[in-house]
Amino acid sequence: MQIDLLSPASFAAGQPHDQYRWLRENDPVHWHEEPRGRGYWAVTRYEDIWTVDRDFQTYSSEPTIMITDPADGGVNGGLGPFKMMLMMDPPEHAGFRKLIRGEFTLPSARLRGERIAALARQIVDAVADKGECDFVSDVAGEMPSYVIAELMGMPLDDGRELYKLTEAIHTAPEVQAPGAGAAAVGKMFEYGMGLIAEKRARPGDDLASKLLACEVDGRRLADPEFLLFFLLLIDAGGDTTRNLLAAGLLALMERPDQLAWLKADLDGRLDGAQEELLRWTSPVIYMRRTARRDTELNGAKIREGDKVVMYFGAANRDGAKFEHPDTLDVSKPPEAHLAFGAGPHVCLGQHIARIEIDAMFREVLSRLTDFELAGETEWLPSNFISGPKAMPLRFRAVA
Repeated sequence: MQIDLLSPASFAAGQPHDQYRWLRENDPVHWHEEPRGRGYWAVTRYEDIWTVDRDFQTYSSEPTIMITDPADGGVNGGLGPFKMMLMMDPPEHAGFRKLIRGEFTLPSARLRGERIAALARQIVDAVADKGECDFVSDVAGEMPSYVIAELMGMPLDDGRELYKLTEAIHTAPEVQAPGAGAAAVGKMFEYGMGLIAEKRARPGDDLASKLLACEVDGRRLADPEFLLFFLLLIDAGGDTTRNLLAAGLLALMERPDQLAWLKADLDGRLDGAQEELLRWTSPVIYMRRTARRDTELNGAKIREGDKVVMYFGAANRDGAKFEHPDTLDVSKPPEAHLAFGAGPHVCLGQHIARIEIDAMFREVLSRLTDFELAGETEWLPSNFISGPKAMPLRFRAVA
């Protein structure tokens, strides 16, 4: 089995589950060569990933959660020593996470439920009578773009435009123009600087204003720290929702019996079904950690400074954890998947993401029917985020 978890070609039609399966069965902590780097350990079993993601004393999120080291071409937008929250360890990480945690608790997310449901109706209203759309850009990508825009106190259309930049940030460098990812980050920061000026002049009851007014360790956030928060919220705010909705609907279309079962009782079945779809699609492909000291993981001798990369899609198909892991069954009870990670870095936005997913699937599956692809599904050429980039769809509005 040829193993290549770096090339976007391996992810051209979704995640490479044949490679994951071989690794889990034969080399679950696999040394993966890196053409322009020093190599890394690819971890593919559920139990090992659960261990790594929770043990921040051994496996650090610094200097980056990306496979590529910053010195090897990683982008921080020229912000010098400042770090994104994802690239911190406790207790520093906990201090920064606390600044925004209140906006993302389950009670806070539920307070946004009616507004999110209204946005879902608005999004489906815009396409229902047309009978066709690009499901990614016209439906799946709209919801998280709108929600994060409202959360940050920005115009909804600005959220949509910023979402387009995230595609360039996530796309593998070798399949786009040189520097395209860094340029997209630069444009994101340029918008963020304008937002800083606006919210300082006219603060409101929004997360951007609150971030600019709050303190960490007795001081206000520096502008670069706000910009990194802004990038994280825009970039990560749409990944799971957008890619789960598109890849999830595609999976259901490929299994008409599953789709019919779900539509027969959306209210009673959707919550459990979305958990199975999260396990099945695993929109975030990986997160990297760096060993703080020499250690051992499932027989592999890991040295201090080694990169250790957790492949969540592989963990979520591990037969040691899940019964019939390679079968999508939205009727089974929810299982403890790792689509949102685990430990101190578990996805802060998971509650809002679930409410967004629920609202969009409820509108789409109750108001549209007879889905069929109107063209080829194009997957995002990325080894970091998995999901369709374009998904031309035909359908009929329910009378």
